[in-house]
Amino acid sequence: MFPALETELKQETLPDPYEDFMYRHLRYYGYFKAQRGSLPNSATPQHLWKNNPQCLLSGSVGERHDLTPDPLQKEKLLSTQGFTGSNPGRGHGTAHQATLRRRPTCHNQKDPQLKYTRPTCLSSTVRRQIEAVSRGSLLLSSPLLKSRQLLHNDFGEVNPRLREPRDLFAFLPSSGPLQAPRWPIECEVIKENIHHIEWIPPQPEYFYQPTGNEKVPEIVGEEEGTVVYQLDSVPTEGSYFTSSRVGGKRGIIKDLAVTLQGPEDNALLFESRFESGNLQKAVRVDTYEYELTLRTDLYTNKYTQWFYFRVQNTRKDATYRFTIVNLLKPKSLYTLGMKPLMYSQLDADTHNIGWRREGSEIKYCKSSTGDGQQPFYCLTWTIQFPHDQDTCFFAHFYPYTYTDLQCYLLSVANNPVQAQFCKLRTLCRSLAGNIVYLLTITNPSRTPQEAAAKKAVVLSARVHPGESNGSWIMKGFLDFILSDSPDAQLLRNIFVFKVVPMLNPDGVIVGNSRCSLAGRDLNRHYKTILKDSFPCIWYTRNMIKRLLEEREVLLYCDFHGHSRKNNIFLYGCNNNDRKYWLHERVFPLMLSKNAPDKFSFHSCNFKVQRCKEGTGRVVMWRMGILNSYTMESTFGGSTLGNKRDTHFTTEDLKSLGHQVCDTLLDFCDPDRAKFMQCLEELKELLQQEIHKKFNELGQDMELEGNWSDISLSDIESRERSQDLQLHVLQREAQTAAKSQLET
Repeated sequence: MFPALETELKQETLPDPYEDFMYRHLRYYGYFKAQRGSLPNSATPQHLWKNNPQCLLSGSVGERHDLTPDPLQKEKLLSTQGFTGSNPGRGHGTAHQATLRRRPTCHNQKDPQLKYTRPTCLSSTVRRQIEAVSRGSLLLSSPLLKSRQLLHNDFGEVNPRLREPRDLFAFLPSSGPLQAPRWPIECEVIKENIHHIEWIPPQPEYFYQPTGNEKVPEIVGEEEGTVVYQLDSVPTEGSYFTSSRVGGKRGIIKDLAVTLQGPEDNALLFESRFESGNLQKAVRVDTYEYELTLRTDLYTNKYTQWFYFRVQNTRKDATYRFTIVNLLKPKSLYTLGMKPLMYSQLDADTHNIGWRREGSEIKYCKSSTGDGQQPFYCLTWTIQFPHDQDTCFFAHFYPYTYTDLQCYLLSVANNPVQAQFCKLRTLCRSLAGNIVYLLTITNPSRTPQEAAAKKAVVLSARVHPGESNGSWIMKGFLDFILSDSPDAQLLRNIFVFKVVPMLNPDGVIVGNSRCSLAGRDLNRHYKTILKDSFPCIWYTRNMIKRLLEEREVLLYCDFHGHSRKNNIFLYGCNNNDRKYWLHERVFPLMLSKNAPDKFSFHSCNFKVQRCKEGTGRVVMWRMGILNSYTMESTFGGSTLGNKRDTHFTTEDLKSLGHQVCDTLLDFCDPDRAKFMQCLEELKELLQQEIHKKFNELGQDMELEGNWSDISLSDIESRERSQDLQLHVLQREAQTAAKSQLET
């Protein structure tokens, strides 16, 4: 643990992983220094605490500021929440539970150039280890000993058994404040707390029906218009995330909106520098017409889809037009009748009305502008505000922020009943130092054998931060599984649920559409070995890997949103083992029966494309989880049953979370009648698909006997009908030859 001891024990013991971890940790945080650069991979030493014997870090990562006194309450907060200082993305655990104090410098006697700074307040564990070494313990000198984390009796003697593992994971204290979101230091953040009420529209919100008179906007730009809102500096491609702090950029937060010239000035006041907000620029091109530019994902020059911004100083009787000018996807649900969401603060305060679908003259089309490398698309719509002098918000979908999640988890932590079967922990910290939460949900088992027999279910959401619909499905699932419903209790009795409700908190906080602060799509990096660059994904995969070592994982599902197709559906992976042929399709088919007005089995896809090898569902499938899925939920609505041609509400999405639980019970029913019925139905559906393929080829072919050896990819691929035909012809020829030999 200390360099003086390393030499003494080098020939006596094998490397200890915990020892190596603490050695590197102390060196990284400034306890241990090398002036000659003799230590490999040595990190830049942090600044020394001076004239402050008791202090801890808060605020900015990697900076010399934000030192606050360390009273008892702060010390308690540190031990439960984890270290909030430099480079929190490096991991989690014991290192973050140490209270940092002033350290006097001590020189190594063997090498005056090598020195280390010793903590003045060593833990009793460390002191006992050093004493044990000085006594020349035979146990410690054994070459077979892998670890020195041994218990000591009352006489200071080493006992030959390991101590209980320390709690490496921490969760926010139930009585303490929430951890404020950490932002990149380039981001300006307003001080206002933005909060929206939940509300269910009393009537269905139908898709917009085009009239044919929708206007194709002519982009004017700031050359002929007036810029009324613009972010000063936006980190794009070529820049990199360096550090973060609570509240983002230091200094005075300027008002970026235009200054009104008097009560008659009807210019709108724009703002998006709040959690999950995304608007880079607004240009006023006419009295009531504005062109809007979205901010790309931080540290990239692409991914514009999610929008969420505020306008003030509205006029009730005017018709406003908004045009987003820099969207990148050629196809969108706005061409199929999807409407933007609007929220009126006055309606929320006076009538308890929340987000609602609004807009007329909606059109999504190719823009007349571009950046020379990729074409832009624009979304335009008109709106009439319900009140004068109102504060209104617009969004691509119902926002669900990191703070919303923390408030929900805090309510769970404060519920004494739920706390008995739901354990909340920190999986890791993101690049910016925000906590990635892990929930373990299961009823206590009566015996170790009963606990070991439980299968696991792993669920996650928000790897793509702009897909907030995943959070609403996750909320519905958690509401149900944490309830006192008999079905929920039964599920907790037979399963261990591992839930990561927000995989990419940094992206959610800054209002990204797809990426983390590494500027990469995390759902293409589940195979990564770069723990420091992609901590959220690395630790999730590692958690599932450990889980697979101790029990079977029955199902993995990652909740997403879809921008081009309506309804809800699953992407899965075709199983190559004929013993389990079509089994991966049973759960989606059951879910379509339980949610017939929301879930479309015909929209499901089970192909594994090469470009999707790094996704969560494919990586988990290759790790051995047969039922591995991506759940895609539309930003629009349903084309099925009683909800046909209507937008989804948050209640619709939460109900889908409930129905995931119902389907799990059907899927695991000891009476296999439902399961076998679904298998037979799947075979019939595939047989119909084969006949359809041959009809497209102008042939009529009867399929007899067992045809389960036909490639599912050949059956379902539009491009591989010839392969299917050749496969069937070869099999028929083999059958005929076999019959001739038998006769």
